[in-house]
Amino acid sequence: MPDKFDQKTRSKIMSSIRSTTSLEANFKRLLRKNKIKGYKSNYKMLGKPDLVSVKEKIVIFIDGDFWHGYNWKRLHKVPPKVYWQNKIRGNIIRDKKYTSELRRSGWNVLRFWEHDIKSNPEKCLVKLIRALK
Repeated sequence: MPDKFDQKTRSKIMSSIRSTTSLEANFKRLLRKNKIKGYKSNYKMLGKPDLVSVKEKIVIFIDGDFWHGYNWKRLHKVPPKVYWQNKIRGNIIRDKKYTSELRRSGWNVLRFWEHDIKSNPEKCLVKLIRALK
């Protein structure tokens, strides 16, 4: 079925959608449980990080394994359609670009993979606590 909006309008509509995933909600709960405060979600800045601490100058990205290309070629999870391969490649390139630009601006950038938050959230918490010191 064809889209009733042109590409520019659809892009604007999709970019305005901002929802918190269960991964983000679980991670925020973990922060609260460990009395780590001051993180904002939906903070407007380069790369649209999932959580930001302005005071500590830390940004956190929670990257979905599929959408952000976690070892997608090595794990043989390359989608069959070229469109999706290009989309994921673009996400990987964009993630690296935003990470380096934020670091050049003085931000400490933490990226957590979906599978790490699901299987070992304490490991992610330790990484954050190290960044706070």
